[in-house]
Amino acid sequence: MKSRASEPGAATEANAAREVRGGLFRKYVALFVAVVCGALAANGLFDIWFSYQEQKALLIRIQRGQAESAAASISQFVKEIEGQLARATQLPWSADTLEEWRFDAVRMLRQVPAITELSQLDAAGREQIRMSRVARDVVGSQTDLSGDPAFVEAIKKKVYYGPIHFLRESEPYMTLAMAGVRRDYGVIVAQVNLKFIWEVVSEIKVGEHGQAYVVDADARLIAHPDISRVLRNTDVSHLAQVQAARSAMPLGQTPVVDDIQGRQVLTAYAPVARLGWLVFAELPVDEAYAPLYASIRRSGILLLVALILAVFAGLYLAHKMVVPIRALRDGAARIGRGDLAQRITIKTGDELEALGNQFNSMASRLQESYATLERKVEERTHQLELANLAKSRFLAAASHDLRQPLHALGLFVAQLRGRMSAAERGRIVEHIDLAVAGMSELFNALLDISKLDAGALTPNITNFPVAQVLKRIESTFASVAREKGLSLSVVPTTVWVRSDLILLERILLNLVSNAVRYTSDGGVVVGCRKRGGRLRIEVWDTGPGIAEDQRQKIFDEFYRLGDPDRDGRVGLGLGLAIVDRLCRLLDYPIELNSTLGRGSRFTVVAPIVAARTIIAEPQNPIQAVLDVASGKLVVVIDDDPLVLNGMGGLLRSWGCRVVAASSGCTALIGLNDQDRPPDLIISDFHLAGGKTGIDAIAALCNAFPAPIPAFLLSGDTNAEPLQKAQASGYHLLHKPVDPMTLRAMLNRMLKKDQFAGVRQ
Repeated sequence: MKSRASEPGAATEANAAREVRGGLFRKYVALFVAVVCGALAANGLFDIWFSYQEQKALLIRIQRGQAESAAASISQFVKEIEGQLARATQLPWSADTLEEWRFDAVRMLRQVPAITELSQLDAAGREQIRMSRVARDVVGSQTDLSGDPAFVEAIKKKVYYGPIHFLRESEPYMTLAMAGVRRDYGVIVAQVNLKFIWEVVSEIKVGEHGQAYVVDADARLIAHPDISRVLRNTDVSHLAQVQAARSAMPLGQTPVVDDIQGRQVLTAYAPVARLGWLVFAELPVDEAYAPLYASIRRSGILLLVALILAVFAGLYLAHKMVVPIRALRDGAARIGRGDLAQRITIKTGDELEALGNQFNSMASRLQESYATLERKVEERTHQLELANLAKSRFLAAASHDLRQPLHALGLFVAQLRGRMSAAERGRIVEHIDLAVAGMSELFNALLDISKLDAGALTPNITNFPVAQVLKRIESTFASVAREKGLSLSVVPTTVWVRSDLILLERILLNLVSNAVRYTSDGGVVVGCRKRGGRLRIEVWDTGPGIAEDQRQKIFDEFYRLGDPDRDGRVGLGLGLAIVDRLCRLLDYPIELNSTLGRGSRFTVVAPIVAARTIIAEPQNPIQAVLDVASGKLVVVIDDDPLVLNGMGGLLRSWGCRVVAASSGCTALIGLNDQDRPPDLIISDFHLAGGKTGIDAIAALCNAFPAPIPAFLLSGDTNAEPLQKAQASGYHLLHKPVDPMTLRAMLNRMLKKDQFAGVRQ
């Protein structure tokens, strides 16, 4: 009974619930439709409004950009003519240069069709020659044009732009005059036919029916797509846009004015630099705003359709609200678990779809970021692998070239331990010298490469005659070339350049060395050519030539070409690598031209400077002693016992008294047994206990009242030791040091100290 009694009550509650759900449904549908429709309408209207404003601003920017582009093209047109005239002004005027000037004038008339007449005025303003396309050439007329504005203004300002004038009241012309680099070079006057600017203007497309045109400072047309208007000498000063441009007044935010034909146009202008001309770009208003109005119509139609769809979508989404929410929840969970390829598909047309799209965009960006990161990691890994391969190749090549003379040294030393005659011992010693020289050459080349790569080399730029370098080249390679049966020709020159003398000499030494090494017959020529303000230093050879696919590789380390020399050597493969780095350090271009079987030409280009007279320095009255090291007390500091032993033995063989020590403190103890302070200190840069040679030298100098000359040695090729040594005022030599180089530095330091004592 109780159960049956309860059944009507349950049905009533269910009906009430359905009624409540039905009321809420109607409310949610109405509210949703109202909110969505209002949002869509507002969004659409705002989008249309801002799109309208942005489109108008974009049109104005496009017009202005076209005007500026046209102005730049015209300015470039005039600059090219100036460039041609500037090359002609490099030649001083005289009767001797008449034919050369005539040749340049003919070249300009051929290369620049816009130039119809050229005149050369001398320094006094008298016309010496006039060449024209439409009249006979006139030579030596001596017409006095010293008061002509073209001559006066060109002398004063170097360049003169004359006002526009119309020949036979039709074609526009401009007088362009340019003075030479010096007053006695005179002035070149060119008559430029501005009809050729029409070609520049006609190529500028401003929409379908727009146009670009140019007016001069007097508001006359000098270039227009309709050239007949130009030939009629049309005055456009009455146009509002021309008046505003000439008075530098703004045309307003929407510059709509009437054009020459009376049409309403959207206009913009730009000045042509230095000429006082104005370039206008104009587009009919109907054509300019047509895309804007079409866009507004499309946006309105789309907005209307969106509003209608929003109503139906509201009815549908009220029933299906839970479906997109569940899709968002599930999709976000999968993206959160790392499934970045997951995309949420919601086609509701409201905020839920936008939220889904945001999730999709986020997942897409994350996926792209991961892909980009992986690609960057792969690229960097590939670069590191290439760098490691290059390093391994470099080390393998260096190791091979070092092992060869090292192996030979071991064999020769083993032979010295046996019994042999004095002649055989001398021959082996000569072979040992050759092996050591080969190792020293490779070490020095590797040191040069390391210093250049580390940026430890700073150019010392000075002005000097190239002949100074060429004489050294000739004296260095003359005998080598003769031994190979080659001719070596060094063409003399009196030109001066601005460069680093030592680095430029090293570049040319390497180039000539390669040329002599790889040339089996014929010869080598070293010469110079002047090109403007630059000097082309060229090294020619009649060698085998270089194939096209090898012309970049020859500048790599340890890359060798050709057959070995007669002594069996093929070179280290570092000469051109050093040349390439030195040229980059000096910012000099290096050129290579080569023909297989005929030879090669290497060219280095350096800046030319004015030559000056070299005043011979007076002879020093103090005659240098032939052997200044004899009897001198030298302190040698090095923490390597073998190096210390070798240095001490070498210095003693030169007649020096030597105190050898591993540190500054040990050296002070050793000097206690001496009867005087040392004459020179030679120290390694890096010493035991974190000390440096600079510290050791300072400790010794502080222990004695008079200053002691010193220099440093180092096997470290980094820039830091060199910088610290230079900052402390000491020379630094990089190990291995050739004995002759060491002795030259020793004599230099001791002579300097000796001369200082004499002067005191």
